[in-house]
Amino acid sequence: MNVSRPLNVVFLDRGTISQQTVLKELPFEHCLQVFDRTRPADVATRIREADVVITNKVRLSAEDIGEAKNLQMIAIAATGSDNVDLHACASHGVVVSNIRNYATNTVPEHTFALIFALRRNLVAYSEAVRAGRWLESGQFCFFDFPIKDLRGSTIGIIGDGALGRATADIAKALGLRVLFSAHKGRADMGPLYTAFDHLLEEADIVSLHCPLNAATRNLIGEAEFGRMKRKPILVNTARGGLVDEVALVRALKNNVISGAGFDVATQEPLPSDHPFNEILGHPGFLLTPHVAWASDEAMQGLADQLIDNIAAFVQGAQVNVVTL
Repeated sequence: MNVSRPLNVVFLDRGTISQQTVLKELPFEHCLQVFDRTRPADVATRIREADVVITNKVRLSAEDIGEAKNLQMIAIAATGSDNVDLHACASHGVVVSNIRNYATNTVPEHTFALIFALRRNLVAYSEAVRAGRWLESGQFCFFDFPIKDLRGSTIGIIGDGALGRATADIAKALGLRVLFSAHKGRADMGPLYTAFDHLLEEADIVSLHCPLNAATRNLIGEAEFGRMKRKPILVNTARGGLVDEVALVRALKNNVISGAGFDVATQEPLPSDHPFNEILGHPGFLLTPHVAWASDEAMQGLADQLIDNIAAFVQGAQVNVVTL
C-alpha cells in the first residue's frame, strides 16, 4: 500500500465488540476514528475520506463504496460478509477481509447450551419453580415438561465448515449419531454426506452452521418443516434469514417441532412486529441476542485478527480476503 501520509482508518460500530476487548495499536502511521454506532444515513459521510473502513454489522452499499474515493480496504470484524457489496468492492479495487476460525469453541458450546436447555426443559422448569409450582406440587419433584437424554439421538448438521465440524465433535463425544448435509439442491457431496431431505426426516436435532446467501436464504420453510418426522429441535446459531420465521412460529405452535433455539433473527434487535414475539413465552423456544460468538476469549481473538488483517494489507500482503 503506497501512501505517504497517515492512513485514515474508520471503525463504524465499535460498540458491537465488548469494551473489555482490547484493540491492539495499528502498527503504522494512522488517524483512527471510532464510532460506537453508525446509522445508514451517516455511512457515506463517515467513510468519505477513509483509506480503511472497519465494520461489523454496518451495511456498506455500492453507493457508499463508490463515494469513498480513497477507500482501499474494508476490514469486516466478523465472518459473514453479506453486509458489504462485494461486487462494488471488486469494481473499485477495494480489498475485503473477514475474521476466520475464531469462534470454533464459543459457537458450538452455545449451540449445545441451547440443545441441553431445550431437551431438558431447563428454562421451563426454572420458571415454574419461580412461579411456585414446586411448592404447589407437594412432593420432591414434578414432571410438567418432558426431559430427554441426548445419547443415542441423531443430530443433523447443515454446513460442514469449522463450526459445523466442531459441533459434530461435541455431539460425537456425547454419544449422538451425526449426519452432515449441505444446503438443499446439492447432490454432489459424496458418500459421507446425507441428502438434505433425508437429514430432515432422520434428525432429532437440526443445527444450522451455514452462511446466508442466495442458495441458503429461507433454507428451512414450510415444506422443510413438513419433512421433520421426528419433531426435532431446530437450532440456529448461524445467520438470521436461514429459516422462514413465520413458518417456524407456526411449526412450534402446531407441535411440528419440539423446540427451537435461536441466537439470530432477520432483524436485530427484534422490532415490535417480529414473528418471534408471538413465541417468546413458549416453553419450547429460546432466543439469545446474537451472542453465540461472544465469549471473552473469542472476542479478543477476533480483535487481534482484525488488526492483523489490516496490518498485513498495509504491509503489502493480503490475508483472509473475501472474494465473490
